[in-house]
Amino acid sequence: MKNITKFKHKKVLVLGLAKSGVSAASLLHKLDAFVTVNDQKPLSDNPEAQGLLQEGIKVICGSHPIELLDEGFQYVVKNPGIPYHNPLIKKALEKNIPVLTEVELAYLISEAEMIGITGTNGKTTTTTLLFDMLNEDKKNPLIAGNIGTVASEVAQIAKEDEKMVVELSSFQLMGIEEFAPHIAIITNLYDAHLDYHGNLDEYWKAKSNITKNQTEKDYLIINGDQEHVWDAVRFTKATVIPFSTKKEVDGGIYIKDGAVFFREERVVELASIVLPGAHNLENILCAVAACKIYGVSNYSIEKVLSGFAGVKHRTQFVREVNGIKFYNDSKATNSLATKSALNAFESPTILLAGGLDRGNEFDDLLPFLDKVKVLITFGETSEKFVKTGEKAGIRTIIPVDNVEKAVPVAFEHAKEGDVVLLSPACASWDQYRTFEERGDIFIDAVHKL
Repeated sequence: MKNITKFKHKKVLVLGLAKSGVSAASLLHKLDAFVTVNDQKPLSDNPEAQGLLQEGIKVICGSHPIELLDEGFQYVVKNPGIPYHNPLIKKALEKNIPVLTEVELAYLISEAEMIGITGTNGKTTTTTLLFDMLNEDKKNPLIAGNIGTVASEVAQIAKEDEKMVVELSSFQLMGIEEFAPHIAIITNLYDAHLDYHGNLDEYWKAKSNITKNQTEKDYLIINGDQEHVWDAVRFTKATVIPFSTKKEVDGGIYIKDGAVFFREERVVELASIVLPGAHNLENILCAVAACKIYGVSNYSIEKVLSGFAGVKHRTQFVREVNGIKFYNDSKATNSLATKSALNAFESPTILLAGGLDRGNEFDDLLPFLDKVKVLITFGETSEKFVKTGEKAGIRTIIPVDNVEKAVPVAFEHAKEGDVVLLSPACASWDQYRTFEERGDIFIDAVHKL
């Protein structure tokens, strides 16, 4: 890793732990910063904080005392989930203290070039596809970021001949100063996370930060079918490569004559692609475009696409039981993702939906429920989904307590040839710690059948 001196002998407050906070605190300690960690969880119930204490790092747990910022901190590195209206963050900004996230640290120390992937939906599938294609072509990729592996951990071992493929959330991208991936990808921009960002413009502005520091030597791959994405990144200095599933785009990647074309080169036949759904075709175009920039062979691209059946919790095929196919799409934490999942299937569908109530209704799903024969609802939004199902004319609507109980009920009402789809259209936090936990419970319940 690069032995940077930016934080040497500087006072840095790491706010909030979890995996990214632990990694950031430890890294800053190695970089000779004077680190203080502040976490809400009491020290006695906080093994992460106890571990940092043993490293010689100052730890303050149990609350977020506002007077902490009177200690002369020169940087704050915050957990991405902590909102900017948090009193400590607000005071830090008032004092003109830079507020960063750990992806900024990762960029500063990484010897490897970075490929950054963001967008409302499709980030994880695109990230995984891209990693697999680069790996198949022996381009030495590493994978990190919002996909589960902390970027600042991976960056510490990254070498100059490797490439870091990093999935990035809008929360992470709000905390950057110098971060500039060689290739940036924006899969799409829709209405999401307004409870965090306040309004759509601020959300899109956060996403567009991915290209803020790019230069003419860098590349930006964007959704050419969304005019507002073009508008959000008009300031970029990077070479823009648009993708489109609807039309040919100059200098970009598109679908034509039953194949994927990159800048007029026929790359891979659509018939070779096994991943279902039009939304996944967008993800494929993003990944292929980045691969072509790096000179990945068409053979390697086709080999991955002919065997890639999806990412766990994202329209993931679980198994077939008595001719009934079960799919886990627990990552669908908004209506848009559920629309995409429903569009991927032609078979009669039993939909399992519900979760955290963020105040929105689900009438935007009505045009996509025509193949749903049974709707099983759960969580805080259960009653809202019942009303939506009634509006859609679904005859069988069954509220249940949770995902585990939904699976045998779905099986009972399914017939050979049907699809049972968990695609909640809601976050999981009303009943589960993460969407992964919710998806794993669904998978276990299917296997118990």
